[in-house]
Amino acid sequence: MCASYGLDPRFEDDDFVEVLDGELLRSLRAWAERNANETLRPTGKNLRNLNPIFVARDGAPALELGWWGYLVDGEPAKFPSINTRSERVLQRPTALTGRAIVPATRWFEMQKPSRTWYSFGLDSHELLGLAAVTQRGRTSDGASFTCYSILMQPAVASLSEFHDRMPVLIPPDLAVDWLQSVAPPYELLDAAMVSSGSVTKDLAAVAVTDRP
Repeated sequence: MCASYGLDPRFEDDDFVEVLDGELLRSLRAWAERNANETLRPTGKNLRNLNPIFVARDGAPALELGWWGYLVDGEPAKFPSINTRSERVLQRPTALTGRAIVPATRWFEMQKPSRTWYSFGLDSHELLGLAAVTQRGRTSDGASFTCYSILMQPAVASLSEFHDRMPVLIPPDLAVDWLQSVAPPYELLDAAMVSSGSVTKDLAAVAVTDRP
């Protein structure tokens, strides 16, 4: 389960700048600088730590702040909602109606039974695109948010010794299609999971001394 991730403001965006508007990436970097490289966590009922996500708006990619996890009846969902298994989405493709890309430079998982925390990412703070599904939600005071859940798939062999699951990663050349394509949902998710391999082959796991 991915329950925390990081967005280093020094991120390298050379690949994503070819498909996402440069102003979007500058806005993302400015947000990361204000966040002071703090770990990004699920949004809470009281502390509304909204996180940046890329979505499709008016026919183009856009950056907005999203609520990590789902809101149900004005409250954070009582069921686990910060992650969604890719297998479940393949069985219920309507869940892919709303999609987002979660920008990150690393994510964190705990290895069991050693209870050692690991950071997963690429060299040189390269930007990662974590696939997510979205839906609209409202809090009890009527505020409306885009809620997102990170799509998880079985870990590749090189990372499975650290954790059995990992995010579905969207490479830059699939970013616009992931956000805007009208292709059948199962075809889009299949394409994303296959394309994810072009990123996962270069991922590295690094032990971290403190819980992120």
